[in-house]
Amino acid sequence: MAPTDTPAAHGPDGGYDPQTIQATWQERWAAADPFRAGGADDTRPRKYVLAMFPYPSGDLHMGHAENYLYSDIVARAWRHRGYNVLNPIGWDSFGLPAENAAIKRGADPKEWTYANIDQQKAGFRSYGVSFDWNRVLHTSDPEYYHWNQWLFQQLFERGLAYRKESPVNWCPVDQTVLANEQVVDGHCERCGAEVVKKKLTQWYFRITDYADRLLDDLNQLEGFWPHKVIQMQRNWIGRSVGADIDFEIEGRAEKVTVFSTRPDTLYGATFMVVAPDSDLAAELASGSSQAVQSDFQAYLETVQKQTEIERQNTDRPKTGVFLDRYAINPINGERLPIWAADYVLADYGHGAVMAVPAHDQRDLDFARAFDLPIRVVVDTTAPATGAIPVIGEDGPIADDADDIESIDPAKTGVALTGEGRLINSGSLDGLSKRNAIARITEQLTAAGTGRASKSYRLRDWLISRQRFWGTPIPMVHTEDGRIVPVPEDQLPVRLPDAHGLDLAPKGTSPLGAVSEWMATTDPETGEAALRDPDTMDTFVDSSWYFLRFLSPGSDTVAFDSAEAQRWAPVDFYIGGVEHAILHLLYARFITKVLFDMGLVDFTEPFSSLINQGMVILGGSKMSKSKGNLVLFHEELATHGADALRVALAFAGPVEDDKDWDDVSTTGAQKFLSRAWRVAQDVTSERDVVWAEGDVALRRITHRLWAEAPGLIEQTKFNVVVARLMELVNAIRKTIDSGAGPADPAVREAAEAVAMVLDLFAPHTAEEMWEALGYEPFVGLAGWRQADPTLLVEDTVTAVVQIDGKVRATLEVSAKIDGADLEALARADERVVRSLAGREITRAIVRAPKVVSFSTH
Repeated sequence: MAPTDTPAAHGPDGGYDPQTIQATWQERWAAADPFRAGGADDTRPRKYVLAMFPYPSGDLHMGHAENYLYSDIVARAWRHRGYNVLNPIGWDSFGLPAENAAIKRGADPKEWTYANIDQQKAGFRSYGVSFDWNRVLHTSDPEYYHWNQWLFQQLFERGLAYRKESPVNWCPVDQTVLANEQVVDGHCERCGAEVVKKKLTQWYFRITDYADRLLDDLNQLEGFWPHKVIQMQRNWIGRSVGADIDFEIEGRAEKVTVFSTRPDTLYGATFMVVAPDSDLAAELASGSSQAVQSDFQAYLETVQKQTEIERQNTDRPKTGVFLDRYAINPINGERLPIWAADYVLADYGHGAVMAVPAHDQRDLDFARAFDLPIRVVVDTTAPATGAIPVIGEDGPIADDADDIESIDPAKTGVALTGEGRLINSGSLDGLSKRNAIARITEQLTAAGTGRASKSYRLRDWLISRQRFWGTPIPMVHTEDGRIVPVPEDQLPVRLPDAHGLDLAPKGTSPLGAVSEWMATTDPETGEAALRDPDTMDTFVDSSWYFLRFLSPGSDTVAFDSAEAQRWAPVDFYIGGVEHAILHLLYARFITKVLFDMGLVDFTEPFSSLINQGMVILGGSKMSKSKGNLVLFHEELATHGADALRVALAFAGPVEDDKDWDDVSTTGAQKFLSRAWRVAQDVTSERDVVWAEGDVALRRITHRLWAEAPGLIEQTKFNVVVARLMELVNAIRKTIDSGAGPADPAVREAAEAVAMVLDLFAPHTAEEMWEALGYEPFVGLAGWRQADPTLLVEDTVTAVVQIDGKVRATLEVSAKIDGADLEALARADERVVRSLAGREITRAIVRAPKVVSFSTH
């Protein structure tokens, strides 16, 4: 078949016209739907590629351009390799930004949201992303949030969804609670307001029941997720191993349990500290004098104005209030004064700690500030292994005692946190830390005053939100105080029409004021009842959406388990590192719950994770407030989608931030014009014998075929673009000399450019493919295999160094041995001239590429 001319894609001067090319191929893709994933009868191997879905906050921006470019490159590459690829798109369309925007404009958040979705859909089509447009979902559709409500009820039935009163993070501007993960440096991640603590009754998911699995299963992801993301998840879960120790409180019937990672230091405890904002502190203070109660209340008011970040700052002066109450040390019967102090948090452990000031820096700082006893119980000058030191009644004798005196924390202000041997600890004396922990745990267990335990930094997932634009919580509050699920056949509980509603934040959900919506019946008795007025955290929406893509139109199941077995887990998940804790942890938790329910056969949702860097401008993050935006639609209008895609792919490694000042869309457009022209210039027929073509050009072509798959899997997209540029230059050189455009190697190379360029510049690639005489679509064409004989180099360039500096290069046989290479290097006139009579004292030869001479 002869090459096909495509005049519609030419500009007025017959040259490369990206806008016309774009319009042509977007129309043809929309008509043919070539990127639709194959069904159950498709026998090809499968790959599920997914980019974290966007929030519809307006037009697409450069962060979107980068993220969805990378996912599209991966999806297109696997299609070329013969895989049935699922690459869907949806919108995370509930949430505060839409509601706040609607309040500001006096509009319905639904109208604002779906108008933005339409705008972004058009942007994605203009950008040439190869989505399967048959699987689009919006989390604000009742067809989607129906299954959020179903999922909530499944967790409720399993005891994993519950309601309780507790101190919560409260945003005074957005007038809603925030999960710990949504508080950044003490401020609301959405609006930036300073977060305060407030007591409310809220709904939680019991994610802590899965803490060990969430932590241990991270081992499955080593090498497949970025190490820093795995480490961030480990730190957030924060498992600590130790013991729960029960302390009697004078005048209180119930004991107080304290968790400690160092139960071996129990003999060194000299006071107890409780979190001032805990129920325990309030109770203990209420049993003291009026003066103590007054001091405590004033202190509590001060603490409630502080963020957790501030309270955990080790550099802050220690503050606290003595509650005039005492705990009893279960190991020796000593009375320990109880203080309320802000460096202890209500939601860590049990909200109380045994203070061992000699061996904990925060306890030491507090003890020194309030003149409390400090007792050394670990001799850190003694080896933790080897010979056991001689222990006297008062600790080590002779020189050892002098050593401890010189590092006494009471005098130095530095806690002894290192390894050593126990002293001043009764039967534990002389034991190492490890053995002492085991011994004291055994003793506590035998006495019924303690037990081995684990504690976690992770807290249960707070999902209630006091806002309108979210999934209604599908529960009914009855007149007799029961809380029961809405019957499944009544799901979804739909949001009411927002027109006429006052959505302004007031501290309670706007839904609570919609009396006709709130009114319902008790499903068990038929009597009057009320709906739950809160909506769900939008992280619930995104915790399982990757499964809904498998059955987006189903009205009978959240997802088809058979489809999940075919497609899931996601093979390649692409998105920003800012979601390393927020979203990924919740998706992992829900996946494990679904696994336990028998609905999926895997325990981790995302097999491989790719984090991209940010697109910045002038060294700063782009933002409307700074006025330093590069507008997506303007770049498309000026340079075209393909130029933007190539420029971003070429700008640097995926994980690095890209400064727009270093992104050259103009240079990318020039490259694409040269590539397009190559396809127009080819004059040989499709059935030409490539083996008869220029060997040097064929070597470059086949090196691209050999290297591209591995480079793509390593996300070295910029290197693949560089290889394409190299090949286009080599084609141009061959066309302009020798056999010219009729050379078979020119056709072979041009076809290779069109196929590989499809990853980065699909519109231009399609135009080239058609110009080369092929039917659309190049995006579905199978990649070719490299000829191994063309990958064997006949000659290579050897580098000759003298004292670390390159002084000559030699074209030598790829099979040359070391002795011959060294002889050639010694004889080269450039080497002789550089030596200037100096003697070579050492020669290192790495045939066939390096010779290194030393003259020192």
